[in-house]
Amino acid sequence: MAMLVYLLPLALFLGALGLTAFLWALRNGQYEDLDGAAARILIDADKAAE
Repeated sequence: MAMLVYLLPLALFLGALGLTAFLWALRNGQYEDLDGAAARILIDADKAAE
C-alpha cells in the first residue's frame, strides 16, 4: 500500500510527460503529411537526381 505513494505520482508524471510530447509534436507539424513518407519510399532516388 505504501508503494502507491510513489507509483501513483510517477504514473501521473509519465502520463503528463507523454501528453506534453504528443501536443508538442502536434503543434510542430509532425502529423501534417502522413502519406508523404509512405509514398517517398517508392520514388527511385536515381531517377529523381537526373
